Amino acid sequence: MSFSAADHEFMARALQLARRGLYTTTPNPRVGCVIVRDGAVIGEGWHEKAGEPHAEVNALAAVAAQKVGAGGTARGATAYVTLEPCSHHGRTPPCADALIDAGVSRVVAAMRDPNPLVAGTGLARLELAGIVTESGLMQAEARELNPGFVSRMTRGRPWLRLKVAASLDGKTALDNGKSQWITGPEARHDAHAWRAQSCAMLTGIGTVRDDNPRLTVRDIDTPRQPLRVVVDSRLEISLDAAVLDGGNALVACAVEQVEKATQLRARGVDVVVLPNAQGKVDLPALLAELGRRGANEVMAEAGFRLNGSLLREGCVDELLIYQAPLLLGDAARGMFDLPELTELAGARRLDVLERRVVGADFFLRARLG
Repeated sequence: MSFSAADHEFMARALQLARRGLYTTTPNPRVGCVIVRDGAVIGEGWHEKAGEPHAEVNALAAVAAQKVGAGGTARGATAYVTLEPCSHHGRTPPCADALIDAGVSRVVAAMRDPNPLVAGTGLARLELAGIVTESGLMQAEARELNPGFVSRMTRGRPWLRLKVAASLDGKTALDNGKSQWITGPEARHDAHAWRAQSCAMLTGIGTVRDDNPRLTVRDIDTPRQPLRVVVDSRLEISLDAAVLDGGNALVACAVEQVEKATQLRARGVDVVVLPNAQGKVDLPALLAELGRRGANEVMAEAGFRLNGSLLREGCVDELLIYQAPLLLGDAARGMFDLPELTELAGARRLDVLERRVVGADFFLRARLG
């Protein structure tokens, strides 16, 4: 299928609009829409928040109100959408029907919706109404905008990013557990932007004991805070732990402790028991549970033991590594608790997506090969 330079330009704008919902649309995907007639934009919109109108409806409303360009009607126009228009009734009516009712003549979608409730039926409904439909334009960019939504729809689990702050020699904390602060304020601010787009933050009981983190988003303007999740096999967490403040927290354990669980629930904290055969928390099962709760993207900030477990059990999709130009020495704690290798052929290869300098530190984003 061949797309013109103008098609690319308008879809790029739709993707730009979709990014405005980066921190707000969960559990829904980030979607943008641009409506064009005679080569000019006559309406545009994006999905702003779950339960509110989708991108197509907002763009059509902009056309009707003549908020962008000239017009007042979308009849005969082309709609560029970053995700296939929905065809089912959720919290809002189907967007495919809204486009049909508006009289658009062509719909270009960046990608098909992986949601089994849609999965091509949105485009099929448009085609039955006589609307020309095309898909696949800038599909890779559209998928990159919603890796968690795609993961949850296709794998039943969220996309997990593992964030590590380390020294140049790969150490994340002193041997006594102290780690605040290895990286500088610019790196910490950058990491909070990743937190803000996450549906949940994940850490372990060791980090809670050593650092007493809140795991909230700070310094980034966001209307919501992610769910805070603690992996605590023996349910040892203190009721005064900062990560539990204000509720909106979940503790995953491997043992039934009714009294402690009741105390936690009284604080507004959810408790789930997910043991594996080794008496630890079943991490893949925990991710599946977060997926059932609508979490698209999860960010882990933990110690080297939980980091290693997440890697060994195939839970990590992406690494976010901040390295400071300092040395902590061999006695300090490393990034990942992984088995010893005897051959380099056994090393895990990474696909590096991004490298940049953040303040005095270095940032690397990579995916597991």
